[in-house]
Amino acid sequence: MRDATRCVHHPAISEEGYASLAVPTHRASTIVYPDAASFLARHGRGPDGYSYGLSGTPTTRRLEAQLTALHGGARTLLVPSGQAAASLPMLALLKPGDSVLIPDSVYPPVRAFCRDVLGPLGIGWRAYDPLVGAAMAGLIDDTVRLIWMESPGSGTMEVQDVPAIVAAAKARGVLTGCDNTWATALNFKPLAHGVDIVAEALTKYAGGHSDLLMGAVTVADIALRDRIKALLGALGIGVSPDEAALALRGLETMAVRLAHAGRVAADFARRLQDHPAVERVLHPALPSCPGHSHWTRDFAGVSGLFSVLMKPGTAEHTGTALDRLKVFAIGASWGGTRSLVAPMAVAGDRTAAPWTHEGALLRISIGLEDADDLWADLAGMIDGFVGR
Repeated sequence: MRDATRCVHHPAISEEGYASLAVPTHRASTIVYPDAASFLARHGRGPDGYSYGLSGTPTTRRLEAQLTALHGGARTLLVPSGQAAASLPMLALLKPGDSVLIPDSVYPPVRAFCRDVLGPLGIGWRAYDPLVGAAMAGLIDDTVRLIWMESPGSGTMEVQDVPAIVAAAKARGVLTGCDNTWATALNFKPLAHGVDIVAEALTKYAGGHSDLLMGAVTVADIALRDRIKALLGALGIGVSPDEAALALRGLETMAVRLAHAGRVAADFARRLQDHPAVERVLHPALPSCPGHSHWTRDFAGVSGLFSVLMKPGTAEHTGTALDRLKVFAIGASWGGTRSLVAPMAVAGDRTAAPWTHEGALLRISIGLEDADDLWADLAGMIDGFVGR
């Protein structure tokens, strides 16, 4: 073997005795086969086999398996973002003439996807009041094939009655899906309540460091996995094993990070209720939050994300108030180590349950900074709404 060939062909080495706690990052496009017969029969390896890098490597499969175990599901599929985790199951499972029901509190890009992508394909959609509960039965017509939930809504925090909606859907043979990004599988397990599909943005708490874009779809039934995976393959959608490795690392500390952020957020939410500039604090653990009783019944805990509705007449101070921040950053997304504040525009995205509040809405994500530093910064910012 000449040197140019030696540069390309890696020598075999022994891995006996090598046992690392770190998950290896397996990168691959081409998967090689031991002989011609194996290559010709590669399609028989099925969705769980290795046939090409796009279909997965041991690194991505490890992440899928870990998420599946956390949710108690059948399989998990990785996709490039949380938005993809919500939109691709709809695209895979709906056909022209079908329709999907989405909560009025849904992540706005999901509504845009229904309007701008599903609609032109002949797939209908309707928004419903997120607090509809068992009355969902009256909204299901013969075209509905999927009911989507997001509990709590990541902007206005309505906690949905998932078991009641699932019961109404199952009575009509309709599938259900739930965006579970706020809670993660640590605080809520939708599949245990009869939901068919769970979507999560691993960008948030699983990644945990604001440097990762990835989503996950966990399903209760293998047949659903096969239908969604077929679409991913047809569209050439996959994720990088390097990003999967970041998510695997983030998962190792997620429980500790989530416990800290949840504890601090709940404390801040209670304190902010009494501020003279605050109309209402929207946090699922507060009795005043829409759907609080559902959270008490179904959830194991809270995360670090909540919203604050300011009193009417204070919105003109939003810019100067936010500019006071020194520890919190102003930005979208959440679930990372840094604490964030983002002003939210809600009214334009509501049709079934109109948003009539006139005050500014601030979404607050608690990170890992010292709680006293965070409170001093947050309280100073809120004071800015009354000109203090």
